[in-house]
Amino acid sequence: MIEKLPESRTPAFGFRVSGQLTPEDIAAIAPAIESFLAETKQPIGLLADLSAMHGATWAARFDEMRFLHRHTDRIARFAVVSNDDWQQLGEMVVATAGGLQAQTLYFQRSELSHAWHYVRMKKPDDGAPIRVITPGRGLFSDYTPEYMGV
Repeated sequence: MIEKLPESRTPAFGFRVSGQLTPEDIAAIAPAIESFLAETKQPIGLLADLSAMHGATWAARFDEMRFLHRHTDRIARFAVVSNDDWQQLGEMVVATAGGLQAQTLYFQRSELSHAWHYVRMKKPDDGAPIRVITPGRGLFSDYTPEYMGV
């Protein structure tokens, strides 16, 4: 199940995932995010609270990746909130959000206020731990296929 967080307001949208993430969950939240994007006109910050999530189906990961790719130019900052080990969670998130042009930072559940500050203010607040999952250029921004010169 995915629910929009009540703290969502311009320029940041937040949601919480509970249980196992499914394609139906992605389909249910997508219109709310797209409506928010349409109203905002500017790139937004996106906050994903995964502290109550218990895995995801492959189909959900694919749908999530497709959705994020479709809106990559409209998402400027991405905060992932969880109580899981951040490096392990980072490996999972990179597979989904790695193509985003947005810098993706990790925050523990106890640091939720820092995560909101980051997605609203375009930078972490003083005293916030900085755990970078992706640097914000997309994983393949500097990639040059080796066969291009052949």
